[in-house]
Amino acid sequence: MTAATTEFVPPSASAGRSLWYDAWLRFKRNKLAMVMLGVVLLYVAVGIGVAAGWLTADWKESVGPSYAAPSWEHPFGTDIFGQSVFRKMIYGTKISLSVAFFASLLSIGIGVPMGAAAGFFRGVVDEVIVWLYSTLSSIPGLLLILAFAYALQGTSLFGFKLTGITSVYLALGLTSWVGLCRLIRGEVIKHKDRDYVTAATAYGASKTRVIFRHVIPNVTHLILIDFSLRFVGFIHAEVILSFLGLGAKSEPSWGVMIDDARLELSRGYWWQMAAATLAIFGISLALNIAGDALRDALDPKIRT
Repeated sequence: MTAATTEFVPPSASAGRSLWYDAWLRFKRNKLAMVMLGVVLLYVAVGIGVAAGWLTADWKESVGPSYAAPSWEHPFGTDIFGQSVFRKMIYGTKISLSVAFFASLLSIGIGVPMGAAAGFFRGVVDEVIVWLYSTLSSIPGLLLILAFAYALQGTSLFGFKLTGITSVYLALGLTSWVGLCRLIRGEVIKHKDRDYVTAATAYGASKTRVIFRHVIPNVTHLILIDFSLRFVGFIHAEVILSFLGLGAKSEPSWGVMIDDARLELSRGYWWQMAAATLAIFGISLALNIAGDALRDALDPKIRT
């Protein structure tokens, strides 16, 4: 007589889903969001291609007569110097996306740690941080960005002279962390008294480890949603700053193209304004729709 043996059968991979995998499955069911995600990735690929020198490396080259109308050869015509407006629009993708990306990283780098510290430690730390972001939020956002951009332009930081575009990175990043800080502070206040935080503290984890190893990973989805929605605002801000002469000067950007097109419109040359507007509209629409779909996919309250 042989003893019965029981073989261990591991659970199926589909028995449980992580938050991220479940969110991806729900995001994929939104066909419009997937199309918009493809548009965003196309813009990113174009920006990387321009930065790597694979695209429009010769945007300064004169390709036709001055103010040539749009044609099959030049889809958006030429400017006063005979340069292709289409090439300038493609090159401007690098400027706008790089400004939005680095400003977003700087904003997250300031807002997340400060919001987490305020919500977790409370007391004097919370009061100082709340006073700081309340003071900044009381100043009109555009005026604050312009003040920082003017103050930083031409200055040096750690031995490096800040150019027009670098000052835009810093101006946007240093003034746009307030909303994210307030959001993270509120979420950390809700999380700090939950069982997993109490267990980590009882186990002997330091407060810094509890914040960065346990609490912040549980609010990462909010950071991603804020990143996707704030990205559009940074693109628009870069356009405004470049339009006012505070952004890129030696390179074409969408704001510079709109500034150049002001006088052209009165003479009937509309194509440079149309190219820059179309580029801004495309990335703004795609990011807003994809960001809304991402928020819905990560929201546990509407999960079915």
